[in-house]
Amino acid sequence: MLRRASACETSGVETHGGRRNQAERDAITVEIGYALFSALFAAAVLFGAVAGPALLFQLPHTVELLLLRVGLVLAPVLFLARVISVLMRFRQDGAQPSQPGRTNPDS
Repeated sequence: MLRRASACETSGVETHGGRRNQAERDAITVEIGYALFSALFAAAVLFGAVAGPALLFQLPHTVELLLLRVGLVLAPVLFLARVISVLMRFRQDGAQPSQPGRTNPDS
């Protein structure tokens, strides 16, 4: 019969290839939240800058459609690019050694 290991039994598992500790899980959660909210803000600002004039002023119909469609295309692209760049930067920062000039934290 299989049973789950308790927290005491898994405390010696290394984080490299093993389970993450609570601080690492919290850091990941915060970074994901930051990535999502900063990407949402950037996409909203971009959409407002591109499509805002079409929503605020009387422009020719084709110009209004063009600005709205360009805003609707660029905003999600910026959102995805921002989320990916923030999470990739976090991933790269986590892979660095804890002390400059050393290749292994235990060296």
